[in-house]
Amino acid sequence: MATSTQYAPAERQMKTTVFNQNKLFTENELFSEIANSVSQMLVVLNKQRQIVYANNFFLEAFGFKDLDNYAGRRPGEVLDCVHASQSSGGCGTTQFCKTCGAVNAILEAQTGVQSTKECRIETRSNDAIDIQVRATPFNANGEEFTIFVVTDISNEKRRQVLERVFFHDVLNSAGGISGLSNIISEISDPEELASIASMIHKSADDLISEIQLQRELSAAERGEIELNYANVSSFSILSGVADLYSRHEVTKGKRIVIGEKSEDFILSTDTVLLKRILGNMTKNALEASTPNGTVTLMSVKLKDKNKFSVHNENYIDSLTQLQLFKRSFSTKGKGRGIGTYSMKLFGEKYLKGKVGFESTPENGTNFFIELKE
Repeated sequence: MATSTQYAPAERQMKTTVFNQNKLFTENELFSEIANSVSQMLVVLNKQRQIVYANNFFLEAFGFKDLDNYAGRRPGEVLDCVHASQSSGGCGTTQFCKTCGAVNAILEAQTGVQSTKECRIETRSNDAIDIQVRATPFNANGEEFTIFVVTDISNEKRRQVLERVFFHDVLNSAGGISGLSNIISEISDPEELASIASMIHKSADDLISEIQLQRELSAAERGEIELNYANVSSFSILSGVADLYSRHEVTKGKRIVIGEKSEDFILSTDTVLLKRILGNMTKNALEASTPNGTVTLMSVKLKDKNKFSVHNENYIDSLTQLQLFKRSFSTKGKGRGIGTYSMKLFGEKYLKGKVGFESTPENGTNFFIELKE
């Protein structure tokens, strides 16, 4: 019986067939010598996208000692992609795989053309891996295979995000401060001077906030955040976030409310980190809302969880939904988004909760974090 799939074919070869395919490459001394001379992870895939051969660089990277460790698995399964375990068909068979550069490069190579793509993988341990893949069709003994080369470009991608997001926002804030400072000497009216001083103060606060966010995000990715748990009321969390963003520029013409059905309860958490997560949810909701729109903050106590949510009335299209939690994906333009990625990183890796969202044309969009008691 064929295994169901929402994208690429799910069928696999038997392990014995994979082992026989492996011999086509291990017994070819020239091929093995060339494959092991490159300083990149190189694997050979059969038509079912299963690994039948891996070079030494690949084996060392994952600590594999023998063929049985990897033979028959697919790339996403070895890389621990969170979506590879969400379907019985494995890597390449979920709806999320439709936007995956790795599986799409393999499928293109199977049509007879070389394909190079970039891919962002979210792992089950809530890490983010940026890779470049090159898939090349290859024929051995009359059988069709794909040579699949993986290059880790995570550091390069992080640098690009830093330059595009951090420097962009910092320069905007610094430019605003500089511009306002330059006109102070030309103003004599006390009220106008007070207004300019207030604007400079706000721009300076924004600048400090951007620097702190980037510092926190970098520390989180390195695993260096120290948590400070304390008992706090859910309403104080919501009111703190609502108060902060009620004065934000993005809130002009819009409302932030605490839902009528919200429940007030005491929980133990890192208050700063939880407010950072809900703050990102609130800012995203405000940016997505139409003029006169309402963003609703909620807290409810479930059976064994504490749930916080942020709702806005707009719908997120299905293609965007598939990529929302990937690092540097944004609806605002290339390299502009880290908000949703940081929600997931802070909420799941550090607070050990579950971060997700629901979005329908009828009910709008609801981002949430569930924290175990």
